[in-house]
Amino acid sequence: MPDLLDLHTHSHHSDGVLSPADLVARAAARGVSLLALTDHDTVTGCDAARVACAAAGIRFVAGIEMSTQWRGQAIHVVGLGIDPASAALAAQIDDVANRRRERVLAIGERLATRGRIAGREVAAAALEAGGVPTRMHLARALVDFGFADDAQHAFDKWLNRDRPGHVPVVWPELADALPRLARACRAAVLAHPHRYRLSGGALRQLAADFAAAGGAALEVSMAGMSPGDHDRIASLARRCGLEGSVGSDFHDPAVPWNPLGRFAKLPCGIVPVAERLADA
Repeated sequence: MPDLLDLHTHSHHSDGVLSPADLVARAAARGVSLLALTDHDTVTGCDAARVACAAAGIRFVAGIEMSTQWRGQAIHVVGLGIDPASAALAAQIDDVANRRRERVLAIGERLATRGRIAGREVAAAALEAGGVPTRMHLARALVDFGFADDAQHAFDKWLNRDRPGHVPVVWPELADALPRLARACRAAVLAHPHRYRLSGGALRQLAADFAAAGGAALEVSMAGMSPGDHDRIASLARRCGLEGSVGSDFHDPAVPWNPLGRFAKLPCGIVPVAERLADA
């Protein structure tokens, strides 16, 4: 049986629901042998995940999923094999954390003034939930307060574009953030490129800019990716001379379509970015 690896997962230190230890236990039960924890804009769960992986006999890779923007669109970059002592990375984490907190508070104000609900209380609950505050924390708080049936309903009714609580956010520019992250990790990976709302030409330009700024790989194989997207992103990686990464983007065991370690194999001709992590 081939080794299972998963280089994109989340814990409750960002918008996942499991603790790092519970995430690792689930990965061990799935037979995962190499696991990266890549919480949004934080590394606070990595120490606990490392300890749990050592106990479970799983190789661990410390990671992060950084928020950036390119041409006004939010773009996520996974850093694998990060150096937690990097001052540049710490400064970027602090900057993004401040932007996240300010956005949650601004959404709370809009929910109160435009949605005419207890938005400030919802925002306070989201901030008190722990971990890096995200819109998912707000969605869960909206459900807890009885303003939505489930998280997707909360996004559709309150948080998405043209809804009462929508607040755009300005992340650090990719051209500025990526070189700092690349210097602080073994490999910077463009996360879920098939999900961005970009034309084919714009996506090719994004991949080229990503490679030029120090990016190493694209997420070529992910849980839930269609065969067409799989082939399209593999071709883009070959075109730009980028390696391939794999990951579930796991957040919640209640979501059935992205279990840990399950996705298509990397196609022929794509160099696995995991080879950079052999001694991580």
